This record gives sequence, structure tokens and C-alpha cells, in this order.
Amino acid sequence: MKLIYTPILLLLFMLPAIQLGPIDKIAELIKQGNVHELAKFFADNVDMAVLDNTNVYSKTQAEIILEKFFKENKPLSVKIFHRVSSNSNYNFAVLILNTDKGKYRVSFTLKEAEKEMVIIDLRIETEKT
Repeated sequence: MKLIYTPILLLLFMLPAIQLGPIDKIAELIKQGNVHELAKFFADNVDMAVLDNTNVYSKTQAEIILEKFFKENKPLSVKIFHRVSSNSNYNFAVLILNTDKGKYRVSFTLKEAEKEMVIIDLRIETEKT
């Protein structure tokens, strides 16, 4: 009977060692509305579209634009809708972001740069229901 609990205990000890991937980390930061930490994932220049505002922005400009978006739209929850992470040099994800003002579709592309995954493209659109 004691042998039944051994695998469960082993899994419990391993849980802290499980690392979140970059998509999960970014989804969590978006859920928190933590733009300062999210900006650490930005490439030097980010192709970004927030609603009708589309351009290529520097890391600092992108942070300011997202800060404004999250001040106007307080995040309530995030669901990972789609992810592509089979290539270690390129990841893509689509999130559904619920805010106090409505639902948004957030998509982003990550690319490896200097052994770190950075956001090269970020889009926030109104979710079509």
C-alpha cells in the first residue's frame, strides 16, 4: 500500500523544478498587467499593433503603449488559445484576454536572439464573438 503513494510524493517534489516556457511566462505577465516585466521580453524593436495603433516601436515606446492599454483595460484572466513551440528558435501564441472593458485577442511571436527568446511581434485586437 505504501508503494502507491511513492509516485505521488515523487511528483510533488518535482513540481518546483518544472520550468514555465516563455509563452506561459508572457501569458502570466499579461494576466497580471505587468508591463515592466513584460518589456524585458521585447526585442530592441517590436512590430506592434494595439487596436488601431500599428507601427514598429522601440522597446521603451512599446512599453509606454502597453502601459496605456493596461491602464484603460484591467486584465481579469488570460487563456492560451493557440501555441506553436515546436521550434526552439521560434514560438507563436494566441491568447484570449478578458478585461474589465471586454475581450481581446493577443498574439505574439518570439524569436531567439542571443540565446534568449524575445518578442518581435505583438498584436492586441478586439475579440470577435
